[in-house]
Amino acid sequence: MDLKTNYLGLKLPHPFMPGASPLVDDLDDVKRLEDAGAAAIVMHSLFEEQIQREQLATFLHTDRHGESFAEALSFFPTPNSFALGPEEYLGQIIRIKRAVSCPVIASLNGTTLGGWLGYAKAMEQAGADALELNVYSVEADRERSAAEIEDRTVEMLRQVKRSVGIPIAVKLSPFYTSLAHLAQRLDAAGADGLILFNRFYQPDIDPVGLTTSRSLHLSNSSELALRLRWLALLSNRVRPSLAVTGGVHTATDAIKAIMAGAHGVQVVSALLHRGPHYLRILREKVVAWMDEHEYDSLATMRDSMNFEMCPDPGVYERANYMLMLQSWWPSRRMA
Repeated sequence: MDLKTNYLGLKLPHPFMPGASPLVDDLDDVKRLEDAGAAAIVMHSLFEEQIQREQLATFLHTDRHGESFAEALSFFPTPNSFALGPEEYLGQIIRIKRAVSCPVIASLNGTTLGGWLGYAKAMEQAGADALELNVYSVEADRERSAAEIEDRTVEMLRQVKRSVGIPIAVKLSPFYTSLAHLAQRLDAAGADGLILFNRFYQPDIDPVGLTTSRSLHLSNSSELALRLRWLALLSNRVRPSLAVTGGVHTATDAIKAIMAGAHGVQVVSALLHRGPHYLRILREKVVAWMDEHEYDSLATMRDSMNFEMCPDPGVYERANYMLMLQSWWPSRRMA
């Protein structure tokens, strides 16, 4: 069975890879992922706040008035909040490259224009084969327009593209007024890939203790539907390759994503729940399904259910909303 795919210009034996997760912090887990057949190793993000803290700490240490402004460091997360600091992150890229033979994809996560973007070059020099630019931001500023937010994202991509020669994928959230238009702008700015979608982790409220709390919930297959819609709408309409992340737990999930247009299939929660070996099981089940349904290659299956090829393209647009609402009836009417 031919599962080959071209993702970010990388020729991969298949599209299945771990998405960004803590699994990359342990070299034994990284090797287990490679043993399970990972097409690439995707690292979790190095955050803008981590880089800015280190840069500020260096400045305060060398500046003769540093002690007067030491409280400025309190505005940033403490080093212990992260498994890998900036220098440790670069070192981990080097260690992973030595440990595996598959491509290694690093990640930068931030929201502003600034010197922290220069770490993209350091990641390339450390050996990263590609880079995810993870644009994760909750825009609460009422004075900032949607156009400003998109302009900043596009300019971030342009700055990184000017500094490195490796492929760049932009990891997006679904919360844009016109995602298709933004995708087109990122395409024009040189994005090599688009990753759909970021998972926003929502704070909770304790109404008795009057506190807020952070909680992490692993994804499930119900989250895939939103990603399928936008994979199908963008497939063959933009040049960058497309990857799905979030909601892929079963072979059927992966097959749907590929049919909608995915070149890369990133799996995170299922691996955290079941272990690195599940990546091989997932791939084997996809192969078995393809063989049963007489597909001889991934290429013949990909895009078969995107917007252009789907027998009912209206299902991806507003018509789906209208028909779904009108088709639902309660099992019994209230007296």
